[in-house]
Amino acid sequence: METYYKPEHLPRFGEIEEGSKPLADAFFNYYGKVFEDGALTAREKSLIALAVAHTVQCPYCIDAYTQDSLAKGSDLEQMTEAVHVATAIRGGASLVHGLQMLDGVKAQTM
Repeated sequence: METYYKPEHLPRFGEIEEGSKPLADAFFNYYGKVFEDGALTAREKSLIALAVAHTVQCPYCIDAYTQDSLAKGSDLEQMTEAVHVATAIRGGASLVHGLQMLDGVKAQTM
């Protein structure tokens, strides 16, 4: 089955340098630095990336950080909890925008 997202693109991500090697190098150097151990462990960063991947709905990132989280020692329960954190934030962000609607209703009806 053909889909918009092609799983075979993920392992080819580095090929993006064909358009501009200096920009690709800068991005991949930065990307690598971000995911090094620091104040947060690489494992914690992978869980954050997994949650963010679900928030931005990137199937490539979901696949990559599912595998990366597992490889770094996370389990299904931890990964599921990270996804629920992302869901709560995304849902809350949608809901708080409801105040704009509420203000509009009040302005029109009161």
